[in-house]
Amino acid sequence: MTFIHERLVHEMADEHGVPGTVAQELMERSRPCVYLVLHEELPPAQRESARPAARTGGLPSLPHSVGWPEGKKPLVLTIDCAALPHDALDIELPADGHLLFFTSIEYEPESSVVLHVPAGVQTTERAATYELDGEERQVKVYEPRTLYPVTGLTLHEDWRDAPKARSFADSDEQEEVLDRFENAVLDRASSGARHHICVQIGGFSDPWDMAPDDGDLVLLAQIAGQAIDDDVPTMNLIVGTPKDIATQQYSKLQYEQQT
Repeated sequence: MTFIHERLVHEMADEHGVPGTVAQELMERSRPCVYLVLHEELPPAQRESARPAARTGGLPSLPHSVGWPEGKKPLVLTIDCAALPHDALDIELPADGHLLFFTSIEYEPESSVVLHVPAGVQTTERAATYELDGEERQVKVYEPRTLYPVTGLTLHEDWRDAPKARSFADSDEQEEVLDRFENAVLDRASSGARHHICVQIGGFSDPWDMAPDDGDLVLLAQIAGQAIDDDVPTMNLIVGTPKDIATQQYSKLQYEQQT
């Protein structure tokens, strides 16, 4: 379910002189998402009532029976599932508890893990140090940053190749009309706040290279390296099948890093 009503999209199409058939193609090739952003990046109207939904970096709080995942990759993201606007996503995430993402954002990840810690389970914060071959080692810990949710809409990169859109945009002038319509829809969907260097949950990916959310795979999360560490210019994408995401088969997820 998207949070921008189809009727509104058709009204915006009328305002911009775009046929309703083209507006329908846009909706059919769109997917909703949630951006996780810093407080100062929220739309002004949302800042006063905003509720945190995630945190980058820091140390993980895990149940007593669960240790730091094998590979000792850093914790890059913790999501408070109950704080997400679930009706704004078309993938099924846990209704409560926390999702923890352990992966490398600086180098191609060799081992990555997503864990769900159910609500109400007693947890303790894990230390950043561990022992290996008699020597004390330390896991990389990124600075914690509190993130807030902003709903958004994403479009398939090839949506303009749809028959009606391709036929409509047969001149530079009509192409500009389509540009204005598309931007108006995306701005309305995210209350005027468009985000690139951020964390994105769901929707179509916005990759730098080939999109990994293809075929049976959909995007769970897209994590810009600079959303975690200002000095890390990578794009990190986590994909899986809708069924595996819905049933929390997170060991089947696929991870890709683009630079």
